[in-house]
Amino acid sequence: MTRFLTFLIFLAAVAAVGAFGTWFEPGAWYAALQKPVWTPPGWLFGPVWTVLYVLIAAAGWLVWRAEGVGGALIAWIVQLVLNGTWSFAMFGARQIGLAMTIVALLWVAIGAFMVLARPVSRAASLLFVPYWAWVTYAAILNLRIWQLN
Repeated sequence: MTRFLTFLIFLAAVAAVGAFGTWFEPGAWYAALQKPVWTPPGWLFGPVWTVLYVLIAAAGWLVWRAEGVGGALIAWIVQLVLNGTWSFAMFGARQIGLAMTIVALLWVAIGAFMVLARPVSRAASLLFVPYWAWVTYAAILNLRIWQLN
């Protein structure tokens, strides 16, 4: 039972960041921007982020169970903060260049977590692979939107 409760704490932390991100909806401003043809449809983001947030929570929880607070968990916290900050920069502040900087830092933080988590929990490191792939795609999309606008 304790394991389940501690997992719920990690899930709640990640859900809080996800909820924070929804405060800054793309809206008409984003719809009016020039975007590449390979921009995913809006309906896809919710399901993708739901799955990714569960994986992020599980990875953080696995690392915490394996080593407690250490380098990997600190990297996990940093990436989580950057994740929420990107939504504010892109859709709240409407600063595409700042969002590009944040997503680049997020990409590095995800990679750092994966490297630091691997010796502690290989599963935690592997759980971040889809997240890193999605953020790589999002960074390229962010860059292209910045270039077009």
